[in-house]
Amino acid sequence: MKINGVEIAQEILGNLKERVDNLKTRKIIPHLYIITFGDNPQTQSYLNQKLLRANQIGAKITIKRFNTTISAKTVYSLIEKLNNDRRIHGIIVQRPLPKQIDEEKTSLSIIPLKDVDSFHPHSKFFPPVALAVLKLIESTLKSDEITKYLKSKKIVLIGKGITAGKPIINLFKRLNIKAKVVDSKTKDKEKLIKSADIIVTSVGKKIIEKDDIKKNSILIGVGMHVIDGKLKGDYSKEEIQEKVSFYSSTPGGVGPVNVTMLMKNLVEAAETQN
Repeated sequence: MKINGVEIAQEILGNLKERVDNLKTRKIIPHLYIITFGDNPQTQSYLNQKLLRANQIGAKITIKRFNTTISAKTVYSLIEKLNNDRRIHGIIVQRPLPKQIDEEKTSLSIIPLKDVDSFHPHSKFFPPVALAVLKLIESTLKSDEITKYLKSKKIVLIGKGITAGKPIINLFKRLNIKAKVVDSKTKDKEKLIKSADIIVTSVGKKIIEKDDIKKNSILIGVGMHVIDGKLKGDYSKEEIQEKVSFYSSTPGGVGPVNVTMLMKNLVEAAETQN
């Protein structure tokens, strides 16, 4: 059965709008500041989704676009200013970063209270993409015992990329949920994947075939790539939909919930900072 990420997102957004309306009675508007580089079409697509969701709940987004040759000093100076600006509740430095901007230093430069993307090791928030994965899995259950349920299943997480795979891995660790992590160097990866009750893929190319997975498993696809102008996932839904019990599609699966969970973190940031 297909997991409808759009419907899940809309339900969450309704609740967030109510919370934003309450904040506005105190003259507080959740404000997200995004720093981005260049004019990558895929990045712009992500930004458009954030703008759309923010508009739906009544939050504000400011986008500062630098060219890809901008100095690291200029970027970090801006972040420091934003850290001290009480009108800004969340800060994002949109990945990918130019080569002169250090990944780790950038993650550490945003104070944990405003790190709504959860790249700082002491961030007050869970990574939106990881929260989205949990929400999609939770939607397949009849109860709210998502953590207890996950601890009873064999879980495989495929991919360790900084924007999706790694945050998902880290959240499972923080929740003490055991999961096997698979990448290109993993031994017996085919056997691990075949035995999994739940598979989360964050690769960005087609890597899962029907024969790779166990019958009645749950398949959550996070990775994306473009073929002939169309967005594709890490597997073809036409090939796997009759074998799995639940699956997410691309587009319309993790993506809408991911951006919605970012908005949830932003609203919580505004509520706790004021």
